Amino acid sequence: MTIEVTPRAREWLNKKGGVATVRLSPRRGCCGGRADIAVAEARPPDSPERYVRLEFEDMTLYVDPTLVDQGLTLDAEGFLGLKHLFVEGAPLTR
Repeated sequence: MTIEVTPRAREWLNKKGGVATVRLSPRRGCCGGRADIAVAEARPPDSPERYVRLEFEDMTLYVDPTLVDQGLTLDAEGFLGLKHLFVEGAPLTR
């Protein structure tokens, strides 16, 4: 599995407890249709047994199995303490 965690994301996650979940989230358009996009949250999943668990030296990631080997990058952005995680490199799925 290839996943990169940027230093910015690693620092922010460590302040939030060192655990993150990367999962697919369905989005629906106003005229129908659906797309699943990858999202990251600074918390463990509700059902950890459904995820691939990755242990790093200073954090734990739970990744949706459908996102394994997608070449993901987990990063954080924002300012004045209002940061959030985001995922790059994950294709939209239907």
